Order: sequence, then structure tokens, then C-alpha cells
Amino acid sequence: MADLLGGLLIVDKPTGPTSHDIVARARKLLHTKKVGHAGTLDPMATGVLVLGVERATKLLGLLTLTTKSYTATIRLGLSTTTDDAEGEVLTSTSAAGVTDAEIARVIGTLTGEIQQVPATVSAIKIDGERAYARHRAGEEVKLAARPVTVSRFEVLDRRDLADEGLVDLDVVVDCSSGTYVRALARDLGAALGVGGHLTALRRTRVGPFTLEHARTLEELADDPAPSLDIDAAVRLSFPHRMIDDSEAAKLRDGRWLEPVGISGVHAAVTADEKVIALLQEKGNRAAPVLVVRPRGLVD
Repeated sequence: MADLLGGLLIVDKPTGPTSHDIVARARKLLHTKKVGHAGTLDPMATGVLVLGVERATKLLGLLTLTTKSYTATIRLGLSTTTDDAEGEVLTSTSAAGVTDAEIARVIGTLTGEIQQVPATVSAIKIDGERAYARHRAGEEVKLAARPVTVSRFEVLDRRDLADEGLVDLDVVVDCSSGTYVRALARDLGAALGVGGHLTALRRTRVGPFTLEHARTLEELADDPAPSLDIDAAVRLSFPHRMIDDSEAAKLRDGRWLEPVGISGVHAAVTADEKVIALLQEKGNRAAPVLVVRPRGLVD
């Protein structure tokens, strides 16, 4: 990677590999070890995975990725040990008699600000160890309910598998970070008395990043470069203030500017649209939380 600044790589993750597998693949394709990810996707899931490359890896902890969108398929009639199709079947109950009105009623209770018990195969740590690791070791995993926000949970299509007594629901979910769609599938099936689990999950948006920004691994192999250079990534992700040459010089040296009344982390951008630093105002200072272009850096 010739560009020391790098940028963000938005991958359309395929089903199968882990997020760490995708990072390893990106490192090989981009010929750099400086690749990291902002949040993970389960191996079964596909869709938007945000990676940072080179200096842009320093952006990952500053990005606001608190809202996410998914499309998914929920199967009613079977519950599993993992709340998805990869687990063992726990219960089997015909869902043939479940009506659309009943489904809509329960979905209403799972929408808004709710308390959700995460899936037992989540990455939540229990005494320093991931819940999924304890589950795979055969331990009984009990997780406490946590507050999450589901702003949209809508059925797009219903397919009845009459011979098997199963019902497949294609749904769309907009939610806060920390929400488990597989847990929504589990809780929907449980409330309907027939059990439920997730059979497909595709993330379509994380924060400001969507599938429109994403590339497949095959596309990345043909054109091994970030999806967004560091300037485009920052302008998309943060509010910004314009700065002049003297202010840019101060920030390159790590010095602070006068505040202008912007809350939260924001970018300092020159007239030629180059990002010099990310700032945060406190008291009478707008101080850098990350100097994107420190003095002496080749860009």
C-alpha cells in the first residue's frame, strides 16, 4: 500500500468466513498488516463490514456506528441451540396456524426500546471469556437482558412450508448497536408458542456506510484499494469545520484551535478538502483527538 494514510474498506462479506478471516484476506490483497475492523459479523451473516487500512485504522474507535440495518429470514416452527440454522433443533411445533395478525402483534412488542437477552453464542464476555466459547465448551450460558432499540421490525414476505409445518418470514430490521437479530427471531417464535430461529442475515447498513459503498472480495482482488480514502471517509462520518493554512499548521503540530461550538468529535478540513485532524471541544479549546496529517507525514 503506497498511500500511508489509507482509508476505509467496506466489504460485502460472504457467508462462511469470520470477520477476522476477512481482515486476513484484506491484508494479503492490500500488502499491508495495518488492517482492522470496526465490529464483527457472524460467519453465517453477509453484508457490510467496515475495515480500516493504514493510518485510517486509527479512525475505527472514533466512528459512530450505533445504528445498523439488516434483512433477514426467520423460520417459525423450530427453535435451536444457537437461535440460528447452525444450531441443533431444540423444539419442533407446527406454525401452520399462526396468523399474520398474531405475528404483527408480537413484532409490535419487540419494537421500540426493549430489554433483550443476547444469544448464547454472542461475543459478550462472561468473566473474561466469550459467551460463545463457553457455549461450545458445553457450559450453560445465562446472559442478563440489556436495553436495545429496535426502530423498525417489519415483515416483507411470508412463505408457508405446508408439508413441514414451518413458516418463513423475510424481515427488515433497523436497530441500535448491540441488538441481536437472532434473538428477535427466538423471541418472536417463543411468544407465538412455536419456536423460531434465524436462517439468513444480511447487514445492509452500519452508521453511514451501506452496501452501495461495499465491494465483494472478488472485486477487491481486481482492484485492491480502500473503498473510501481517508478524506472521503472522514467527511462522510463526521461533521466538519473549515480551517485556514495557519490553523492547519497548528493542528499538524498537535496544537489546539479556538472552539466554534461544535459538539462531539468533528473534522478540521482545508479549502482543498484535506482532513488535517479530528477535534473535540472542551472549555476554551478545540483539541485534536487524532491528527490525521501530522507534520512530516507523506500524503
